[in-house]
Amino acid sequence: MKAVIIGAGAVGYHIAKALYATNDVIVIEQNQEACKRVDELDVQVIQGNGANVSILSKILKGTDILMAVTGSDEVNIVACMAAKLIAGDKSKLKTMARVSNPDYIDKPIAKRASIGIDVMICPELAMASEVAQILAIPSAIDAESFAEGKVEMMELVVSKGSYFANKMLKDLHLADSCIVSAIFRKDDVIIPHGNDSMQENDHIVVIGQPSAMKEIRELLGEIAGRRSKVMIIGGGIVGFYLAKLIANSETDIKIIESRRARCEEIADKLSGALVLNGDGTDINLLKDEGINEMDVVISVTDSDEKNLLCSLIAKKLGAKKVIARSDRSDYISLFEMVGVDSAVSPRGATVNEVLKLTMGTGIGTMTTIEGQKAGIIEYTASAKSKIVGKLLREVKFPPGAIVSMIVHNGRTIVPRGSHVVEENDRVVVFTLPSSIAAVEKLFK
Repeated sequence: MKAVIIGAGAVGYHIAKALYATNDVIVIEQNQEACKRVDELDVQVIQGNGANVSILSKILKGTDILMAVTGSDEVNIVACMAAKLIAGDKSKLKTMARVSNPDYIDKPIAKRASIGIDVMICPELAMASEVAQILAIPSAIDAESFAEGKVEMMELVVSKGSYFANKMLKDLHLADSCIVSAIFRKDDVIIPHGNDSMQENDHIVVIGQPSAMKEIRELLGEIAGRRSKVMIIGGGIVGFYLAKLIANSETDIKIIESRRARCEEIADKLSGALVLNGDGTDINLLKDEGINEMDVVISVTDSDEKNLLCSLIAKKLGAKKVIARSDRSDYISLFEMVGVDSAVSPRGATVNEVLKLTMGTGIGTMTTIEGQKAGIIEYTASAKSKIVGKLLREVKFPPGAIVSMIVHNGRTIVPRGSHVVEENDRVVVFTLPSSIAAVEKLFK
């Protein structure tokens, strides 16, 4: 596949990194330093304006997908529109534009085919949606739903004395409709079997139907109907959208924002939240607002360093769980290493959406976990899929992948070796990056 990426910032670089090994990738970028960085990958780099028609005209022949992910919404939109016009009406070229301005988009992902954009994505809103899902499960540090909510995934930390600590998989008394799909132990990823045990500080991934996941949450001490106390530090695009998403849930929300005018704007639009004009690093303010009683504190300012500082202060003052935004990918593991429970990045959602586009038809929800150490992908099996009509134990699945869940005619199933996948089944697969290509072939 031939892919063109316009913009080699943090998002563009990581898209190129995800695609270059198995695709022909061209990157267009104006900044010389960014060009040098992406040139370290095995990609063709062109220094220039990605919306320049003369540049696009020279490289678009044979291109399958164009992704405009610069820091300018207008450049991204114009580049996609120009590419469609140059390629012609009958072209199979797919286009994706990254945008952040609420005037252009009011939800994480939208389609604007009428103006030449197949997918329009707002990384900030996508990240806010991801955080909202995590907040819905207090025990989790990551969460995602598949097959229109019929399957849920949550990532948990095995704490000292918890239900999972020091137990073998075969000794867990979990519902039949859920499964522990993976154990992350330091730098290792384990696809567990019955004799594998879960140790303190392991991160485990559990996948199952919602009723079974609710039972697990009860095992971990969650109390049904209890109102959560959430503090959001930063009232920008992410903070405001996140507050809107959770405003109607069983949640008491406090927002701390340093800009007075922005505070007044948020207060006018969000009657259910308490909006405070102040600094998220002001210890006296945090104490006065009951930081020690907060179930979750989320720091989503535009500064990675401030988000880290706010999170560590909140944790020190007694907040139960802290989540921090990190725009720099190399900070994510650092944040979690020093005490942040979950670090989230706007670029992650963008990379996932790109991978869905490049993997072709049949892909539903897709998410990466633990800094892209692994992925969970929802496929829809077609009549042509090699996996259809065979016993699962007869399917040559790569060693780094496992079928975690199947939705058949609306019914959620944890598959065994004797199960047969049928046409139109929704199949949720846990896979290591090295196995994605082999798994994809089974569903083509």
